[in-house]
Amino acid sequence: MGNPLVFLELHGNKEGGGGLAPRRKPRPLRDQERMSQETPADSDNPGQDQPHRTVPLARGLSTKLLFLTIAFVLLAEVLIFLPSIASYRMSWLQERLGTAAAVSIVLVQGDPASLSRAAQNDVLMAIGAKAIAVRDGGVSRLLVVADMPPQVDEHIDVANTSMAEEVMGALDTLAFGGERMLRVFGPVGDSHMEFELIMPDRDLRSAMLTYSRNVAFLSLLISLFTATLVYAAIDRIMIRPMRTMTRSMLAFSQAPEDPGRVIQPADRSDEIGVAERELFQMQERLQKMLAERKHLADLGLAVSKINHDMRNMLATAQLISDRLRMAKDPTVQAFAPKLLRALDRAVSYSEGVLAYGRTQEPPPSRRKLRLRQLVDEVHDVLDVDNDFEFVNAVEPGFEIDADSDQLFRVLTNLGRNAVQAMAADAESAIVRRLTISAERTGSVCRILVTDTGPGLPPKARENLFAAFRGSTRSGGTGLGLAIAQELVRAHGGTLELAESVGGNTSFAVTIPDQPVRLDQARSGLRRLG
Repeated sequence: MGNPLVFLELHGNKEGGGGLAPRRKPRPLRDQERMSQETPADSDNPGQDQPHRTVPLARGLSTKLLFLTIAFVLLAEVLIFLPSIASYRMSWLQERLGTAAAVSIVLVQGDPASLSRAAQNDVLMAIGAKAIAVRDGGVSRLLVVADMPPQVDEHIDVANTSMAEEVMGALDTLAFGGERMLRVFGPVGDSHMEFELIMPDRDLRSAMLTYSRNVAFLSLLISLFTATLVYAAIDRIMIRPMRTMTRSMLAFSQAPEDPGRVIQPADRSDEIGVAERELFQMQERLQKMLAERKHLADLGLAVSKINHDMRNMLATAQLISDRLRMAKDPTVQAFAPKLLRALDRAVSYSEGVLAYGRTQEPPPSRRKLRLRQLVDEVHDVLDVDNDFEFVNAVEPGFEIDADSDQLFRVLTNLGRNAVQAMAADAESAIVRRLTISAERTGSVCRILVTDTGPGLPPKARENLFAAFRGSTRSGGTGLGLAIAQELVRAHGGTLELAESVGGNTSFAVTIPDQPVRLDQARSGLRRLG
């Protein structure tokens, strides 16, 4: 959401405290104003002119869940089908071999040669075989034969075939069978004889195809039934609450200020219930924050309208105050410094508020800087008197990768806060020393701003970097530290309170060097090469 604050920048004839954006050289009061304004109409109706965002049925979670369930059940059925079709093939062959064994025992007890040709054909046709043989005591006897095939394509031992061989054989029959000749052999029941059967695989493949079709149809029915049950259960338990949350978020995004668009969480103790309650709390917090933002926007708009007149009044009061200082009246001389301080404080406060209210700080323009010279400029701007000691402990050759103006503002804000904190002690024997030092660890620079002030009270530490709440002194705005932290974060660094005890308060500014881009490094190496 854009910040619709409308601010005019006010320039006074003295550097303000707190949130003042410091200038390296004091400049007189100017009549020019710079306005930065966003049109708030775009943010009044965030859902206006936006298409109605809905999820098509084909891409919804319910449809995806339905198809995934069907696919997974079918996959499970396929995994079950492979051993099932292999078992069906072996059972079919064993059944035919058992029938041939029964016929063979009858023929062995009698005289196989007494059977006529027509009777042999009837027996073989009933079994679907070309020949029946029996092996007893190492001797093979051909009992019944019709048209003896010239060759046998596959030999199947029903008693000594592994599961993997059964699966591979079943798939081979389904894919390439129908014109092959099989030799099926093995014992049947408790008989000591081994029976053999020569038969084509045409009937076997036809039976397997019928079985596969029935299994596929049954699997599809099971998949649809299972998917429907799973879909109905999960849709009620998960999808509907998630759809409700999605609609609530879409409706809330279109009109976040409307309390009626806040989700009402259900009384659930699972993850969905936790998510609904968290969403409810988040939407409530966001509504409060948006109301505060709108209030601040209205306040900023009002401030921008009266800023011009207020600046003129302050300028006139400053001119009159300067003339009062030259008056000889002792009473006037006694009250004039207080009046000047009050006016300077008003100008400083206005500048701090207006500086903080700018919509956005420009991105830092980072260069290699000699930090010691920058600290000397900060010393000149602070304009400390003889009661204060300023120590520039930065090494002469120390370099830092940063934006010169923004780092100057950060150090000036920290230094001014330190000077104001130490000035609160009126006792002349107290040491008032402000020290700025720096150190480098690898590609990270750390600047320490240390003073001998009384330290920060606990209330100031709780909201140290919060605007209007984190002031370290009575009557301050707390904008200085808020702006300084924002500028340091723009450099990818951190601003933190390193230590705060009586007589030693230290703020640490940590700024890493810019990362080297790989393409620039390569082009530089090419130029050197």
